Amino acid sequence: MKKLKFPTAQTILILIAVLVTILTWFVPAGKYDSLAYNAEKNSFTKISIGESLELPATQGTLEGLGIKIPIEKFINGDIYKPIGIPNTFMEMEAQPQGFSALVQSPIKGIIAAADIIFLILIIGGLIGIMNLTGAFNAGISWMAKVLKGREYILIISVTTLIALGGTTFGLAEETMAFYPILIPVFLAAKYDAMVGLSCVFLGSSIGTMCSTVNPFATIIASDAAGINWTTGLNNRIIMLLLCTTITIVYILRYAKRVKADPSRSIIYDQKENIEHLFGLDSMNTNVKFTHRLRLITLVFSLSFVIMIVGVSFLDWWFVEMTSTFLVGAIIIGIIARIKESDFVDAFAKGAADLLSVAFIVGIARGVTILMEDGLISDTILFYASNITEDMHKGVFANVMLFIYGGLSFFMPSSSGMAVLTMPIFSPLADTVHIGREIIVDTYQYGMGLFHLINPTGLILAALAIVKIGFNRWLRFVIPLMLILVLATMIFLTVSVYTN
Repeated sequence: MKKLKFPTAQTILILIAVLVTILTWFVPAGKYDSLAYNAEKNSFTKISIGESLELPATQGTLEGLGIKIPIEKFINGDIYKPIGIPNTFMEMEAQPQGFSALVQSPIKGIIAAADIIFLILIIGGLIGIMNLTGAFNAGISWMAKVLKGREYILIISVTTLIALGGTTFGLAEETMAFYPILIPVFLAAKYDAMVGLSCVFLGSSIGTMCSTVNPFATIIASDAAGINWTTGLNNRIIMLLLCTTITIVYILRYAKRVKADPSRSIIYDQKENIEHLFGLDSMNTNVKFTHRLRLITLVFSLSFVIMIVGVSFLDWWFVEMTSTFLVGAIIIGIIARIKESDFVDAFAKGAADLLSVAFIVGIARGVTILMEDGLISDTILFYASNITEDMHKGVFANVMLFIYGGLSFFMPSSSGMAVLTMPIFSPLADTVHIGREIIVDTYQYGMGLFHLINPTGLILAALAIVKIGFNRWLRFVIPLMLILVLATMIFLTVSVYTN
């Protein structure tokens, strides 16, 4: 018999889609009423089953609906998505999804995720142009010489910087651009690809998990919970420092072991294939890092700096980010004096290299669409909210942590989770006499911890870029995840009793 192999990321997601399709036949359909703010009319639209009602945008309207959120949060645009209305859940006629819906879900997902898919493809094209210029080879060779004997600085700096991006502006999907760039640097430093992957992915995950001023997590969740986002900020800063330190130490220990003995790498049997994938086996380490190549590398780096500035301060999103990388590729082509036909071929080849990653993002989004069309997401939320009745506050906080972790499988979007669940879950804090910021914390920590292994999140797409199997990742990250879960539970318990 041939040796059985762990399924690919695409197969895993398709199997999950099949499971969700089956669930729509057994989980009762249901839905909460929702409330959306209309800025043009300065009014609310209450969306119920089969009807919508326009209401005045006043504090009285919110209080009448049991929503304890200041009206200013809607008017200022802090809450820009429809929110769930507490105590309005109703069971509905079942909407089981059949074979046709299952087959169509990846297509619908690809269409729905077109923004991030195009970002990934354009980044692939940019990397293809960079490879053609030879700037990558020269830059990596130069960096390997500079860091010789101090390669650990690379682990600490990359993980820390990306964690800072995660905690401030929610650096997550954007990290897809970093893997093809940074993995060769870690390989040249004599680490394995798992080290590079973990520095980027875990840095982003820990940063977003312990968000401090992230508008797509902390701020929108606090707004939806009816509290100021600065409430509980000190605790989140402590958690950010604690979890980032634990993660860096964990990566450093693994990296040191691999550097001393490459055969101890979890992906040692893939060493040659991965080095070939990123061109390390054919890299010319004697190539000179000329002024032109330095300028090309500067333009390439500035593309990412401009993206970060735009997202942080100019309200940019995927269209603007994607355009930045496209312009960067064109400028590099001009500086390198690449022929038009060669430019197009290299750009198309680079985009094609990341096409499988783009499909993974689309299939994952299709799973979410199946749940929405089957009307089971709100049902799961409703039953989850009933689990915590009559709990002691210490137990309550930790149960909420695991509830949010489980819900993130069905709702991987941080902003979507916040506006949907906070109006439902945050009042539960009042019943056990704890601050609503604890609910915001459990939302962030629960989603962040499960994000480390969540197949409907970003991990499968990241693994596809590096060609590492999900089973290898689980083997690497599970011990760290258990440490972080234990640390988080202890911290939550202490904060509940000391605040």
